Amino acid sequence: MRRAAAVGLVFVMLAGACSRTDDASISGEPSARGEDAAAEDGSWTILQYSMADNNLEEFMMVDLEELAEVESDDGPNIVALVDRSEEESEVALGDQGDWAGARILRLGNGEFSTLSELGDVNTGDPALLADFISESIKENPADHYGLVISDHGASWPGIGPDDSFDDSLELAELQTALGDGLEAAGVERLDVLGFDACLMASYEVASAMAPFADRMIASEQLEPGHGWDYRSFQVLADEVDADTFGRAVIEGFAEQAVESDTEQDITLSLLDLTKMGALDQAIEDFAGALTERGANVAPVVGRERASTLEFGRSPDETEASHVVDLRMLASQIGVESLDLSEFTDEVEKSLNDVVVQSIDSPANLGASGMTIYFPPAVDYYDAGYEDAPSTGPWSAFLDGYYGSGAEIPDTDQARFVDAEPEVFFDDDGVNIQAEIESATTPNVADSFIRYGVVGDDGTVTYLGEEPATSFDDGTAQGTYDLTELVISDGEDEARAYVDLQFEEDDEVGTIDVPIAYYGPDDEAGGSDYQDALLSITFDTESGDVLQETYYAYHENTGGYGELQTSPEGIVVPEVLVLDDDGGETWEPTSGVGLFADLPSLSYELRPLASGTLLQIELGVTDFGDNADIVSAEVELP
Repeated sequence: MRRAAAVGLVFVMLAGACSRTDDASISGEPSARGEDAAAEDGSWTILQYSMADNNLEEFMMVDLEELAEVESDDGPNIVALVDRSEEESEVALGDQGDWAGARILRLGNGEFSTLSELGDVNTGDPALLADFISESIKENPADHYGLVISDHGASWPGIGPDDSFDDSLELAELQTALGDGLEAAGVERLDVLGFDACLMASYEVASAMAPFADRMIASEQLEPGHGWDYRSFQVLADEVDADTFGRAVIEGFAEQAVESDTEQDITLSLLDLTKMGALDQAIEDFAGALTERGANVAPVVGRERASTLEFGRSPDETEASHVVDLRMLASQIGVESLDLSEFTDEVEKSLNDVVVQSIDSPANLGASGMTIYFPPAVDYYDAGYEDAPSTGPWSAFLDGYYGSGAEIPDTDQARFVDAEPEVFFDDDGVNIQAEIESATTPNVADSFIRYGVVGDDGTVTYLGEEPATSFDDGTAQGTYDLTELVISDGEDEARAYVDLQFEEDDEVGTIDVPIAYYGPDDEAGGSDYQDALLSITFDTESGDVLQETYYAYHENTGGYGELQTSPEGIVVPEVLVLDDDGGETWEPTSGVGLFADLPSLSYELRPLASGTLLQIELGVTDFGDNADIVSAEVELP
């Protein structure tokens, strides 16, 4: 990755820019928290690191406007490093207007004061973050310190990017930045470290950050573009501790989600990093026990992984984050494999001690507050995981798990008894059923159905995939309700591929839809487009859409953030196409794009026309990702 030269941050203090009292030093020597006379009892300094040189810029400007509303005369010092793009939004930030490059600003009382102009810097450079931390703390001594980093989040790969430099902050770089910055400032630890980003509430991130902060605030799930409600930082005007601050952030985020109609699919956690040592040991012991039992426990692990709540999903597995809820995974394995229960119990106990507070939502019921990396198959495993901090024991388990899967004998690999499934129609739609070979049943981890329209040339345009059910008698069955998702901009419409997830008793379900976004200057249908994911939450009883959010996917970092579009751009749903040779590709649904005025788009689950020739497939996979699929063509009555 490219690295900019380290930039020394020079604070140009303007008249009236300091929010402290007249006798408060802003240029004294570095001091430990609470030891400098300039640090008032209970005082806070908040550092905001806004990596806005990307397509989240407009959202971050709104966040900074909220943060500036905090009354700071007798409240917190708030200093922000804000890096903007020349190519993204033209939104003005208070009286700062629009600009390109980075500035350091003081915020509060509805005002922004420029402390320094940095020009074109790389916010993915850990040296820049280290300098920002050290100089800001030196200039703003306090009893308590908090740092919030905003950008696309990717879990263990880190946070970013800065598009001007195509660079991000990996976990090891975050460790370097925090370690160097705090040491130079003479401060041992932050009180709070926050990630206003997607997917950062992971075990790997929390373990790597534990030496540098007492508390961490982050989300397991993708975050909607509004992110946190920074007006909640007003609580820092009182003498509050880190937990009170963290709870205020979570409550503010939840309330703003209700106001923004995004409350159906959110998470946020407050984690006590001082207790990560016990969880680190519990994970090491749990991973060791799993590795020791190898192939004997792998079938259980595979089944429970398939049923565990997953975040950052995508129908295109190459764009999925492959992180699952840690407590749910451990607890389910402990129930199904009693000889592991002492290890899973310790993981649950230690995790409960770490999670001070967390919120889930209808689409994420049972989310515990922390994820862990677990791709379903070795083909989706990123070897870079082994180089990330705090991943050693778990990566060793994953290596053993995938090795056990590769050694499943041919006779024990998932397969059906007959190649011809039973297909029948009822009031629920079309059903497909087949018997699983009994010798392979113990290794089966998951089952699914997939369905598509057969074209005149024999190609199959798939309309979606959803879970099937494996029964105790050895049969698997799936049901398709014979609808397709149609998205319309009021002038044109396009069918979309749906990756459907919900359990029978769930009140809401989720649909993930792969999307290509073309900006106004992009050639429609060309190769220059933004990969995106449409996430829809719907009422399982009525079928009504409750929430839809578009997320941009960053290929180089694996990070997600809400997609910001121009109404003059277009969005094109992508569908999976099977050609005559058996090759599968993701292709636009039609030559017609939809105007990217996202709030005006409508969504309808529309019944397929009578006479439609449909291919329906039923598949089973084992924990080694061996799969067998049976299929049939049927004409709809």
